[in-house]
Formats: sequence, C-alpha cells, structure tokens
Amino acid sequence: MKTKILKLELIGALFIIFLGSLLHFTFEWSNNFWLVGIFSAVNESTWEHLKLAVIPALLWLLIEKKILKEKSENFFFAKTIGIYSMPLFIILIFYSYTAIFKRNFLILDILTFIVAVIFGQIISYKLMFLKKIPKIYNQIAIIFLFLLFLSFVIFTFYPLPNFLFRDPITFKYGIIK
Repeated sequence: MKTKILKLELIGALFIIFLGSLLHFTFEWSNNFWLVGIFSAVNESTWEHLKLAVIPALLWLLIEKKILKEKSENFFFAKTIGIYSMPLFIILIFYSYTAIFKRNFLILDILTFIVAVIFGQIISYKLMFLKKIPKIYNQIAIIFLFLLFLSFVIFTFYPLPNFLFRDPITFKYGIIK
C-alpha cells in the first residue's frame, strides 16, 4: 500500500507541475474569460501564482481519492497539510531569495514552484501513514480545503490592496482589463 501511495504522490507532483504550468497561460488564451480566471492566473501577482499549485493539487486530490477509495484513513488531513504547505513554501522561498538578490529570477521561480509541489506531495505521503487520527480531523480538513479554494475565487475578483495581490508589471490588482 505504501508503494502505491508513494507512486500516486509522485505522479500527482508531475500532474500538478504540468497543469499548474499550463494554467499560467489559460486565462490569456481564453481571451480573459472570467470563468477561466477562477482556475488560472489572471495576472503576475504572487497570489495568482500560488493558484497554479493549489488548484491542480485540489484536482489531483479528487482523482487520488477516487483511486484510493478508503485505503488511507488520514487522507484529507494529509492532503490538506500538503496542499497548504505548497503556497507557504513558495511564499517563504520567493520572498527570501528576492530580499537577498533584490529581484526575482525566472529559473528560481520555476524551481521554487517545482520544489514546493514535490515538498507538499511528500508531506501528504508521510502524514497518510501516521497512526489513525480522529475522524473529526479529516472532516475539519475538508472544510479547510473548501475555504482555500473559496479564498482563491474571492481574491481573484476582489483582491486585497496588498503586495501579495499586486501585479508587479501593471501595479494593478485582480483581473486586469
């Protein structure tokens, strides 16, 4: 069972990286269709780039759950911690290295994304094999996953006037017309 879940987590990392990379462009490809903006980056802000890890990871969670059925008792708890760790890791690394170098580098941005996704998937894998946790933790985790998705939807259309939501190219927020 551990080997099967490890394979699924690694396949999931590839899926998230591939789909996240694709979602960087889909909003523009759709001629800025607002509905596509729910799932795609609508500008170059950090917030919108975090969406590129989270949305594919949520989709992979649904695929993986269907494959695993009831084989992992800590599934939602493990996936929630893993998915939340991805944007946290991206923020930590991106703002750390840009503070040091006073600018960003595309290759480091891409590597940060890849490492964050792999890191999140490994965390999920490790947590799935903890001693069985109380069922309430998995139920609370589902609520946290929904809130994470909802926050990306809301802040795409109603971003906060904060550096995290500001497009560094246009200096605007949210969907830029």
